[in-house]
Amino acid sequence: MRYRKLGSTDIQISEVGFGVWTISTGWWGEVVDENSIRLLESAFEKGINYFDTADTYGSGKGETLLADAGLTKGSMRDRVTISTKIGYDFYNHTGRRGQQERPQVWTEEFLRFALGESLKRLETDYVDFLQLHNTKMDAIDNDALFELMEKFKDEGKVRAYGVAIGPKIGWRDEGVRAMRERNVDGVQMIYNAIEQDPGRDLIEAARETDTGLVARVPHSSGLLEGNYDEETTFGENDHRRHRPKEWLIDGLKKVDALSFLTENGDRTIGQAALKFCLDAPEISSTLPNIYGEEQIEEFAAAPDTPDLTEDEASRVAELYESNFGVEPTLRR
Repeated sequence: MRYRKLGSTDIQISEVGFGVWTISTGWWGEVVDENSIRLLESAFEKGINYFDTADTYGSGKGETLLADAGLTKGSMRDRVTISTKIGYDFYNHTGRRGQQERPQVWTEEFLRFALGESLKRLETDYVDFLQLHNTKMDAIDNDALFELMEKFKDEGKVRAYGVAIGPKIGWRDEGVRAMRERNVDGVQMIYNAIEQDPGRDLIEAARETDTGLVARVPHSSGLLEGNYDEETTFGENDHRRHRPKEWLIDGLKKVDALSFLTENGDRTIGQAALKFCLDAPEISSTLPNIYGEEQIEEFAAAPDTPDLTEDEASRVAELYESNFGVEPTLRR
């Protein structure tokens, strides 16, 4: 494993992190707490020290799993980097179904309460990297909100703060403005070899402001893991089940166009996808979806595989500009 600093902070995080969303929400299929805890422990043993969660993941389960795995307690606390997210009021707005967004609340009263509850579930007294969850422009415009983040720092509750932009791909303007005007330490974004925008603009802004980036969905919701074909189906609780078939068909064509990244056998396509993200020094860490021991073994080894050559990086850029030579499949 290799490690990078989160932007201009002194916080060292593993180039491959662990996004706890996968094992705490049920949106990647059924999850069992005992298995989730085992995966967290195994990830740490493989050198992964960065664990990213949110208070909404499983209505707090993502945070309690980290505590149950012992990663936030005793001597372990100084050996891991914990990030969580706040901003959604799931305490007073229950019963929402699917991925429907709950109301966001940015008042000091609510955010102090939410952070306090997160610290209780994590069984720790500070968060290494606190993110405002899926910030829209109204939050970025809120001076008091970022003054509060500085207060949390001064109070020792938070070591660094930033924004996670989403929930879906996009949010360029919010991310760029947060970096240029709000002095954030980090920004979490969606970025991968076949979904490079607006990530490229966010990388440029991060370079200008010395901000750390965290790339989630580096495998494009599993496409770049190399395990799917046109007959692949997803489980009833898997969020990808609701995507149109064209997403899978066209995505597989794009993945096939990237086969040159694995020709010499030194890396799998899943590892190459992570190396593509890490080719940008502004990206401090990646958050692949981990839901089994095989992903930990493969992804944790990715940093030690060969870096992309200049020729490989150029070919990926050229393919992206031409949509990988793929004519979009007509929607059925």
